[in-house]
Amino acid sequence: MKRIIISILLSVFCLTQLSAQPSRGKSTVRVINEPVKKRIDSLLKTLTDSGKTAGLSALIFENGKEAYFNAYGYADREAGVRMDRNTIVRIFSMTKPVTGVALMQLFEQGKFKLDDPLSKYAPEFTNMQVYKGVDANGKVLLEPAKRPITVRDITRHTAGFAEMDIPALAELVKKADAFNPNNTLAQMAAKLASVPLQFHPGDEWLYGPSVDVQAYLVERISGKPFDQYLQENIFNMLGMKNTHYIVPETDRKRFAALYFLGKDGKLSRVPDEQASSFYTQDHELKPGGWGLTSTLDDYTLFARMLVNGGSLGKALILKPETVRLMATNQLPDTLTKRSWLPGKGNVGFGIDFAVRVGPPKSREENHGITGEFYWDGAASTLFWVDPEHKLTAVLFTQLFPYDPIQLHKKFRDAVYGNYIP
Repeated sequence: MKRIIISILLSVFCLTQLSAQPSRGKSTVRVINEPVKKRIDSLLKTLTDSGKTAGLSALIFENGKEAYFNAYGYADREAGVRMDRNTIVRIFSMTKPVTGVALMQLFEQGKFKLDDPLSKYAPEFTNMQVYKGVDANGKVLLEPAKRPITVRDITRHTAGFAEMDIPALAELVKKADAFNPNNTLAQMAAKLASVPLQFHPGDEWLYGPSVDVQAYLVERISGKPFDQYLQENIFNMLGMKNTHYIVPETDRKRFAALYFLGKDGKLSRVPDEQASSFYTQDHELKPGGWGLTSTLDDYTLFARMLVNGGSLGKALILKPETVRLMATNQLPDTLTKRSWLPGKGNVGFGIDFAVRVGPPKSREENHGITGEFYWDGAASTLFWVDPEHKLTAVLFTQLFPYDPIQLHKKFRDAVYGNYIP
């Protein structure tokens, strides 16, 4: 009898504890309050006042409402143009999640399966060869790929596309010139497919041109130019009126300058002809991995759609189960070679997002809530989606090299403080 009573009491206690736990996406804990706002303000002001970056802006929504906005410093320091929520910035790799959403719309329509061979839709990638090394004369040695590249591989960076860290392959990448702005996406794909893979598909995680191939797939499967597809199926539907590959001439006064922080701690402007020519001329190439420009409010509309499970207002972009799939780690535990991804913290990789698979393991690691998904851009921009608190955060600046001032960690620390659920 005593054991039965203890068992009943334990059961009641466990049920009580479980009922007290907030379900994912329904947290009663409010993240953004007045002390948090002051922390964020202090951080952004300190970094711009000290000249670590020219301008910073941030926009956070929580539970469907604007919880924080502020901007400090300059979009164009030399012209005296202040940073604000209408500033247009280069989002670089924050283009990738947009491309992923476009591709997954076609997935929902049954146009392909994730484990289909890529060559089924892009024959250029049939019978790929893999780099084995070089012989005594410096000739590249190749072997057939053990299996085809799949669509899933190009959504999670396990396709094997060569980067620049192996000299012999780097030379072939340069010769192929796949990302010449005058290439169409079809020409880009053909040139990319002519270069041997760096490793067998599925063997490693290596960040590279996979998402540009996704853009090509969207174009091939939908029958529409990639930029037109994005405009009709994402931007127009969400009201993203300031997101483009080419910044309209009438909006160029709002287009931020790009800055470089030298090792001497001095901030210098990247010449406009280098920083802006791609965004002011209508080149053939509309890459899926980079190239878009946007504003805080526009990109926040995209992020809010994701935190809502694929819809915003009357706009239905994806099904909730598709967003969950994208925000689920796609990397198997057996895949141990992950380039620099472990440096992002306790994360895996989903479909065009990093996915946090556990709480931070130390104070040195970036803050984040288990289940969040996010990505960033080469000019130190950042966004994340926190389903636990129905929170989205977008942080904009235009700073090279990538995050030289630990901006992303500091910003996350300011938002979450010491709070780790």
